[in-house]
Amino acid sequence: MPSRNGGIARSLCLAIAGLVLAVALPLLKPGPVDAAAPVDTSEEPATDWTGRTLDPAKSPFAAGAAIYKRRCAACHDSGGGRTPQVMLLRDMTPRAIYRALTEGAMRGQGAGLSNDQKVSVSEFLAGRKLVAEENAPAMKMCSGKHARFDFDRPPAFAHWGVDKAGTHFIDGKTAGLNRDNVGKLKLKWAFGVPDSQRMRSQPALAGGAIILGNHTGAVYALDEESGCVRWSFDAEAEVRTGVVVGPWEAGDRQARPLAYFGDVRGNVYAVRADTGELAWKVAADSHPAAVITAAPSLHDGTLYVPVSSIEEAAAASPGYACCTFRGSVLALDAETGAQSWRTYLVGEAKAPGDGEDMWGPSGVAVWNSPVIDPGRGQLYFATGDNYSTPATELSDSIVALDLETGEIKWHYQALEGDAWNVACYVGTGNCPEDAGPDFDFGAGTVLATGKDGRELVMAGQKSGIAYAVDPDTGELVWKTRVGRGSEGGGILFGLAAAEGRLFVPVTDPVMPGDDGFPSSPGLYALDIASGEFVWKAPSADTCEGKKGCSPGYSGSVTATPELVLAGSNDGWIRIYDAATGEVLWEMDADREFETVNRLPARGGSVGGGVAPIAYKGKLIVPSGYGFASKMPGNVLLVFSAD
Repeated sequence: MPSRNGGIARSLCLAIAGLVLAVALPLLKPGPVDAAAPVDTSEEPATDWTGRTLDPAKSPFAAGAAIYKRRCAACHDSGGGRTPQVMLLRDMTPRAIYRALTEGAMRGQGAGLSNDQKVSVSEFLAGRKLVAEENAPAMKMCSGKHARFDFDRPPAFAHWGVDKAGTHFIDGKTAGLNRDNVGKLKLKWAFGVPDSQRMRSQPALAGGAIILGNHTGAVYALDEESGCVRWSFDAEAEVRTGVVVGPWEAGDRQARPLAYFGDVRGNVYAVRADTGELAWKVAADSHPAAVITAAPSLHDGTLYVPVSSIEEAAAASPGYACCTFRGSVLALDAETGAQSWRTYLVGEAKAPGDGEDMWGPSGVAVWNSPVIDPGRGQLYFATGDNYSTPATELSDSIVALDLETGEIKWHYQALEGDAWNVACYVGTGNCPEDAGPDFDFGAGTVLATGKDGRELVMAGQKSGIAYAVDPDTGELVWKTRVGRGSEGGGILFGLAAAEGRLFVPVTDPVMPGDDGFPSSPGLYALDIASGEFVWKAPSADTCEGKKGCSPGYSGSVTATPELVLAGSNDGWIRIYDAATGEVLWEMDADREFETVNRLPARGGSVGGGVAPIAYKGKLIVPSGYGFASKMPGNVLLVFSAD
């Protein structure tokens, strides 16, 4: 099927694929080599994932590309069976790939390669150099009081959405920021993450530490006051999820709290929040394209894990057998990782029949963190589209499950028939007939109360529409079109609610065509009870042609009683008056920062599941979103109003 939006749409598609295929900064010293085993690149010219020839004299990855093409591509380009498709390998760290070839699942295939060749192919796939342990950048490790885990400071927030209702609301005392002091915010310290171009992990605050994941797969626990490193943990692949820390009673020195997160290889981790030691690790799904993109939700000893995938993008590869992934929510014992239940959201895919060329049904991934409703015994989340036909009833839906059993209690489908994958952009054979508009729900749901006293479940869609449904029945109460919407959003990753208002960030990249609704990047406030606009704060275009820059908000936002905190696609961090939409404070993070760990660092777009956080007079913002044509960065910024 041809592209619906021509060249711009194709560029967007390549940017999306670039999330998993992007080449990171090759600035570090090379890893170990075996000079006695030179790499033979003479058979065929090496190419990158776009098919462009790599010049061995200019590209640091040409040798690895040639090895991959000759020894690995036959399996990994198509991703058949349980073989990870090449797009997934692109999000692994070079060290994780190297270990798989030397001592892990791929050691049999790696046996025929020299050490030098293993290093080369690992670096090509990861898009960055494998750094020997002795050459890794030195981190500023904590000592003395800064190294101590503070058992008097339990987690500040219970959920990725701050509270279990997913409101992203922080009370005034906890936030410590208000209209009177927000203008005093100054940079307190900055932390630079090595070998990285995106910061997609919203931090947890616990034990006096800021704990967050990263593009490289590293998870850091940083001292809140100084930014020194208490501990770090290396996940198998990029950690895009927020981090959630289990609760304990303040002052309990016997507590052994765990920090939970996932990676883009579909693994879920629990590590000791005080030391970073691994407690358990679970593969959330056996499908090779499974990924964890949203923070798990913790409640009453159970960890609820949303399972997503990149098969939607993998379907664009010629020869890929599309599509078989099944979105699900998984309930795990928080202490052991043992599975309690799993609820699939789409039926098992069937092989193509006569006259058919695709598997299906498939898709219905869950990109967002489930909201917990203990009173009703339910959890809420929203789903993505189908990847292949037939389209099913739970795609593009708001869903309620029973907390104890995983039984589906109700669902509201916002859009029927949305079966789509990236092949619809690039013209390969996996595009479904009558392909849908790709209007996933990426943003997390919110359970909040309007000024009329009625509680509602709300969600925002890439279509640009915000919805409110009844939490008991799933029946639609209102829907309001806030943005124009498109494959690139619309409403992408997060909402916030406070004082009877729903705060809706809109990214709305300019797309060709005209359906009567203008592109509307900006921040908007709706009345929770009615869905009507309270105020509108459209984004001014500050980009002036800057590469990767666009107005609007693709990330999440946070609210306090007086403020709304937002990080923009254009690299600016802004704080709005929650009552009027007036900008009270702003700062351009698209620049280099001096860091406490003395590593080069630069801010960029704020996107993904990241929302700025206010805590005890501080503003905490991970900056950088090198994906979907947005501005890369590798810095954690901590401001203070003191």
